Amino acid sequence: MSNPHTSSRRRFLAGLGATGTAALLSGCVTSTSSSKSSSSGAVSLQSNLSAPQAKAAMEDLVAAYGKKDAGRVTLNTVAAETFRTQLPTYLTSANPPDVYTWYPGSVADAYAKKDLLLDLDDLWASSPDLKRYSKALNTLCTASSGKKVFVPSTYYWWGMFYRKSNFAKWGVSEPKTWDDFLDLCDKLKSKGVAPIGLGAGGNTPWVASAWFDYLDIRINGAPYHRELLAGKHRFDDPEVRKVFDRWTELLPYFDPNGTALAFQDATTALLNGRTGMMLIGTFFADAAPKDALDDIDFFRFPVIDPKVPLAEEAPVDGYFASARTGRAERVTELMGYLATAQAQEIYIKGSSGTVLPCNPDAKDAGTALVKKGRAHIDEAVEITQFFNRDSSDALQPTADTALTKFIAKPKSIGSILTDWQREAQKIWSA
Repeated sequence: MSNPHTSSRRRFLAGLGATGTAALLSGCVTSTSSSKSSSSGAVSLQSNLSAPQAKAAMEDLVAAYGKKDAGRVTLNTVAAETFRTQLPTYLTSANPPDVYTWYPGSVADAYAKKDLLLDLDDLWASSPDLKRYSKALNTLCTASSGKKVFVPSTYYWWGMFYRKSNFAKWGVSEPKTWDDFLDLCDKLKSKGVAPIGLGAGGNTPWVASAWFDYLDIRINGAPYHRELLAGKHRFDDPEVRKVFDRWTELLPYFDPNGTALAFQDATTALLNGRTGMMLIGTFFADAAPKDALDDIDFFRFPVIDPKVPLAEEAPVDGYFASARTGRAERVTELMGYLATAQAQEIYIKGSSGTVLPCNPDAKDAGTALVKKGRAHIDEAVEITQFFNRDSSDALQPTADTALTKFIAKPKSIGSILTDWQREAQKIWSA
């Protein structure tokens, strides 16, 4: 059956290419290394989807594939933050895992440059599913050499999430403007509620980058933001300082435990009403009880300058494979399956259902939240991914350090930005 939202999805994904989010990857993607995984045994799928519902959904996916190809895929789920830090080690090991959950676009660039990603040209040329994927997704999965390196499966959105019953209890509603947003924060604070949860503690300091991303795209615009992350501007520029001037105004409204709690614990605080709202991606729902999902809603990060074209963060997820695999044929078969509508619907059904499928024939969960999320993305003029996805995994720790320091000592922003630029320059120059 045709998905009634196909046309809007295509408009969104076509918009990705138009906005330049789908920057071409660079680098060769065929490995010259003699180190390869063994050609015998099952294909290994290394997954960072460790939240309970997401993990269960991946298990459902592998089980469904196993009905066609019993025992030929093993799923290894790794805690998300461990996966993030270990990914370069996985890819460069003598006997690497075969297939990985991760991200397309510039975040894959560093791995493609190092000849670590499998060439998927033949799959893209032969798969009836991938042939129908949007031009923007096609570009996002292509290296500058022209080689395909990625199979996309889902995308999602970021927003200011809250619990509807809590807003009703507190007598507050979604803000429409920046002033409304500040008024909302004042009202929540007067009721003894920390207005804004963060979740940048533990192993998830990267959550703070969403605040940097959104303030930058609201103040300076998405093109400037992408150029900044590509090293074409400096983190100590006056334009970036404006981001932190605005953020400083908001700091009194943040949960004092914002850099002590990981986002999973911050999710609990939000659901329990200890905080009012949280800037987060829909993946947080995979760590929430299923019975709470109908009570979750979100609003758009408020517009600061109406003259700046509206941008939203809508990252794409999916899979790439090791260039060192000795099971390229079986890996390609699995990747082809992961591109199908059936596979993406199995994942959506088993998870919290808050992601949108990339396959134009796949149906989403159809909930009120998902319908609102789809409209939210469709209304955007520009799409960004997320800090590391628009730059590199190597640049993310520089943001983690700078932003957590800023939250602790906002008056030291001058030296913090100087240090950030110096550390970022090392990454860009490497």
